[in-house]
Amino acid sequence: MADHPKNDATPRHAASGSQRTAFVVSLICAAQFVLQLDFSIVNVALPSIQRELGMPAAELQWIVTGYALAFGSLLLAGGRLADLLGRRQVLALGLALFGIASLVCGLAQWPIMLIIARIVQGAAGAMASPAALSLLTTTNAEGAARNRALAMWQATTAAGATAGIVAGGLLTQYLGWRAVFLINPPVIAVMLALVPRLPATKRSDSRGSVDVRGALLVTTGIAALIFGLSSGQQHGFTAPATLVTLALAVFLTTGFVFAEKRSAAPMLPLSILAEPARRAAIAAMLLIGAILAGYVYFASLYLQKVLGFSPVATGLALVPSTATVVLVSTLGTRRLLARFSIRGLLLAGLASMGAGQLWLAQITAGASYPAAVLPGLVLTAAGVGLALPAASIAITSGVRAGDQGLAGALFTTSQQTGAAVGLAILATAAAATSGHSSSLVDGYRLSFLIATGLAVLAAIIVALQLSSKPHRVEAEHQHADGPPAAPTEAQLDKK
Repeated sequence: MADHPKNDATPRHAASGSQRTAFVVSLICAAQFVLQLDFSIVNVALPSIQRELGMPAAELQWIVTGYALAFGSLLLAGGRLADLLGRRQVLALGLALFGIASLVCGLAQWPIMLIIARIVQGAAGAMASPAALSLLTTTNAEGAARNRALAMWQATTAAGATAGIVAGGLLTQYLGWRAVFLINPPVIAVMLALVPRLPATKRSDSRGSVDVRGALLVTTGIAALIFGLSSGQQHGFTAPATLVTLALAVFLTTGFVFAEKRSAAPMLPLSILAEPARRAAIAAMLLIGAILAGYVYFASLYLQKVLGFSPVATGLALVPSTATVVLVSTLGTRRLLARFSIRGLLLAGLASMGAGQLWLAQITAGASYPAAVLPGLVLTAAGVGLALPAASIAITSGVRAGDQGLAGALFTTSQQTGAAVGLAILATAAAATSGHSSSLVDGYRLSFLIATGLAVLAAIIVALQLSSKPHRVEAEHQHADGPPAAPTEAQLDKK
């Protein structure tokens, strides 16, 4: 009789822990969905915003660029802040600022008011996103549980991106462009009410000071890169302002690397980049980010400008790709990870992405959506569903708990930087031909061919680098509340 309470307590405790973990994953993925939604939801509303606020085209693009600039440049700083100040606290602060900025966007009466609020939105997202991802990885131990959680995260990211296109079209058409922003505050308020139920996280106790110099250098360096690429798209890559800004980006980034080598408490410990597997995964994510940004952008343009789809119809046409990413990443990848290596899944994903881009490179002015577009979208999406969870596991595995915010920021920063650089390159290539629909198609085909080459390049990097050395964590980098040791290379590269 005395043994019964002990035997009953264990399953109850396990069930409680499982429910708590499910709650954490659900809330964090919901937050990521909202953040990702705002990348794309505003695009469809831009013409309406321009008409009502009387914005010239040069100012209008800053509604998108301002958000991307703040988000991309502040991600590493946001990740480090989450490690130092506590992930739950930084997530709550980021969500609160995001909700307030969304409200200001929805009530904006002047262009400058809207642009500044969008920049604040991006900065808030840069705080919330790495904090959320690090909560996800520290709540789930390395192995099957974390892999499932990361697959859900990636599925949510893809769903948010496509849902934004559909939601933006519907909200703008039936409620006006302000609804695109005003939908956020009520949702954010619910999330903030639930955040205190997330696990409390203690501050990193090994690097308790903020590396202000490093944060300034990397933030301004990435900002200069994104601004320079945006300027290049608008004014040409030989324009003096573009060349100066890109040169400044190189100078600041180089200065950041040297500063981190000399810093006693670096914002980005360069030891985190010592593993070849992690470096290869980051390089792959840069290229995957470029492919992702390009294929959604140019597929949307092709559907609207060549095939004559409406904005809402375009969003609906992209739903199959979102569904494929969700299904593959949540169902397929989870099972495949138990049988195949991270390296194998990355290579399979990149092969599928390359095949999808090659299919899309065959589009013509008179092609049909079911035959010319849908197969390419689904093939690319299936590859994304395989590659993104595998890359996120490779980047975050073996990183101690005190650096998980930074690891999550590295993953997201590489994807966002790749998207900015890749879209600039692909858009410039596509713009080489313009005019009637057939010449537009020539440009779109060229962009898809370049993306095919990027997939091949990423696959070569993964094949050559991912298995070069064991993927492990040095003993001195372990932490009392950190995750178990990373899988060995034999595990990463098992057949």
